[in-house]
Amino acid sequence: MNHNTEHNMGAFVTGGNAAGGNMGKRPFVTKEKIEEIVKTYPTPFHIYDEKGIRENAQAVREAFAWNKGFKEYFAVKAAPNPYLIGILKEYGCGCDCSSLTELMLSKAVGLVGEDIMFSSNDTPAEEYAYAAKLGATINLDDITHIDFLEGILGKLPETISCRYNPGGVFQMSNGIMDNPGDAKYGFTTEQMFEGFRILMKKGVKKFGIHAFLASNTVTNEYYPMLAKQLFEVAVQLKKETGADIRFINLSGGVGIPYQPGQQGNDIRAIGEGVRKVYGEVLAPAGMGDVAIYTEMGRFMMGPYGELVTQVIHEKHTHKEYIGVDACAVNLMRPAMYGAYHHITALGKEEEPCEYRYDVTGSLCENNDKFAIDRMLPKLEIGDYLVIHDTGAHGFAMGYNYNGKLKSAELLLKEDGSVQLIRRAETPKDYFATFDGMDIYGELIGQFG
Repeated sequence: MNHNTEHNMGAFVTGGNAAGGNMGKRPFVTKEKIEEIVKTYPTPFHIYDEKGIRENAQAVREAFAWNKGFKEYFAVKAAPNPYLIGILKEYGCGCDCSSLTELMLSKAVGLVGEDIMFSSNDTPAEEYAYAAKLGATINLDDITHIDFLEGILGKLPETISCRYNPGGVFQMSNGIMDNPGDAKYGFTTEQMFEGFRILMKKGVKKFGIHAFLASNTVTNEYYPMLAKQLFEVAVQLKKETGADIRFINLSGGVGIPYQPGQQGNDIRAIGEGVRKVYGEVLAPAGMGDVAIYTEMGRFMMGPYGELVTQVIHEKHTHKEYIGVDACAVNLMRPAMYGAYHHITALGKEEEPCEYRYDVTGSLCENNDKFAIDRMLPKLEIGDYLVIHDTGAHGFAMGYNYNGKLKSAELLLKEDGSVQLIRRAETPKDYFATFDGMDIYGELIGQFG
């Protein structure tokens, strides 16, 4: 379960004031392609690159091929679209789910049983019950959830995972760090040992260990360092409790380079780093058959999605503003975290970035800005802008403030064709929850 808590992370890249322009990042769509697409699907919309998704999924599979039991459980929260999940399924990926509807999405694409890792917190009883019905591997967030789950199911599943939080501060050599001690997730070290003993007494036969200690790490060090910490805990747990530990889940946290010129992660180097630590810690302890799981969302999908929007206004007051037809409803990260997303003006990729703009949406909130003091080419009404790296936590974090409607999602197929994979919302969708009430007919009647 890879939580999008970047506001607490040293790995978080702000840079809202950084010079942007067109250096180092190229969109996977051209101006000509967008002009063709908008004849059928008006802006704004999110579009995803099938070719990039497939190549990346294959690279992940190859990077961990040394581990016989390896499985990537895609973090559904990052991009909850069954068409995208279906592509990853072809590469052996399962689903990391954290809610009822995410479980339903997983089942809809044919991923059930051991293809689902259910990692949640403050979990309602009905969600645990449905996860168990699907045969999902349940990852407990707290020691009190042992009795809670048993009370729901009557008998605990044969396989249970426990989420570990070592507390303290997690730091790497390049300064990227987080403070797990402030996070609401997971068992303490002492609770892991106590929890395993309780679970064994209650009939659990097979165990997993899970941890997530940092978000959006852009370094090849993170997974190997986390793996070493979890492997050492696993060895001690087996030694002191006798538990049969079948898998260790490194969760997510492997990030992407949002900034132009920023060096990205090398998933093959990361896989090799984990393999090396595996050989140093687990294999000598007689645990050379333990499976490695991951739950990446951002790394799997982030770079392969773009938000396409059109310039509809320009404003010249105390600053220079460019108003676009997208807003924070379509991409919340800049408003919520101050996060940097690169912007390309289609057709102007080679022009000098000599103009300083705030690029804004239309919400009645001053933080509804995709960029602040961003250096871009001269922009004009009608220009199409690509906002990069929106494939994870982009559409997924959308909402309906100000009555704004969520955009469509499109898939750019490998053959160059475009497939609609989620239509844009309409006012009927927005008012649908008034169905059966007196006001419903009056609302819907306005739209035919």
